[in-house]
Amino acid sequence: MPRDEFAEMRAFLEITRTRSFTRAAAKLGVTPSALSHTIKSLESRLGVRLLSRTTRDVAPTAAGQRLKEGIEPHFEGIAAEVSALGVLRDRPSGNIRLVCTDDSVDIVFRARLPKFLSDFPDIKVELVVDNAFTNIVERQFDAGVRLGESIARDMVAVRIGADVTYAVVGSPHYFAHRSPPETPQELTDHNCINYRLPTSGSVYAWELREGAREFSARVEGQLTLNNMGPAIQAALDGVGLAYLPRELVLPHIESGLLQEVLTKWCPTFQGYHLYYPSRRHPSPAFSAFVDAFRIRGK
Repeated sequence: MPRDEFAEMRAFLEITRTRSFTRAAAKLGVTPSALSHTIKSLESRLGVRLLSRTTRDVAPTAAGQRLKEGIEPHFEGIAAEVSALGVLRDRPSGNIRLVCTDDSVDIVFRARLPKFLSDFPDIKVELVVDNAFTNIVERQFDAGVRLGESIARDMVAVRIGADVTYAVVGSPHYFAHRSPPETPQELTDHNCINYRLPTSGSVYAWELREGAREFSARVEGQLTLNNMGPAIQAALDGVGLAYLPRELVLPHIESGLLQEVLTKWCPTFQGYHLYYPSRRHPSPAFSAFVDAFRIRGK
């Protein structure tokens, strides 16, 4: 492929990934006008329109989407091979970008990440906390982190955490004024801290279990949050009952700052997994990361 055509294809891919001429130009180190000229030349040479432009967005046309799907794996392969040259050095190097939920940072990464960074000083890790279901391909993340039950089947999933048990907790101050619930039905008499789901915008229904029967409980309360950290603090402050990963609140339970209730109804979920597209060409740095965090024997 001639050099100009390669540059045109790379420019086209960057625009489809960022959905913006301005952001793509900044990443490529050119001006938006120069980038626009490059795309016009490519469209003129191919004889088809590749991008649909509005004042707010840039999206591929049907022809553009077909071209993107055809050439993107090859460019990813080139990038992976260039990165793989790092194996000629003594240790892997490069950047790893992950999108993860706020609780997975504490449950999975806080205890284990320092050793990884120490073992691989030439690798940089970026953790972006986003509790929504992020499109990791569109936003150019190397991988995402989710509970195993919520990962799409077309993704490669690598287990990186033990099973996660949830707990319903409240503070002694809260229970000084209300009797602890003994059944899920009694939650209607309590002030519960709700969690708003970032993707759908709906309020999360607490998932409970009685033997093999699973059911959801829609609870009421004065406070709704969209992050685990503030929910833990609100429970400690006596605002109400919170439904949280037990591992996050275990130190507070053991110290007596929080009291656990409804334990026999609280479920255990499949642990956290690292997920990424099956057609992805992993770099040596990413392969080292996966190998370091993989939970074996599960």
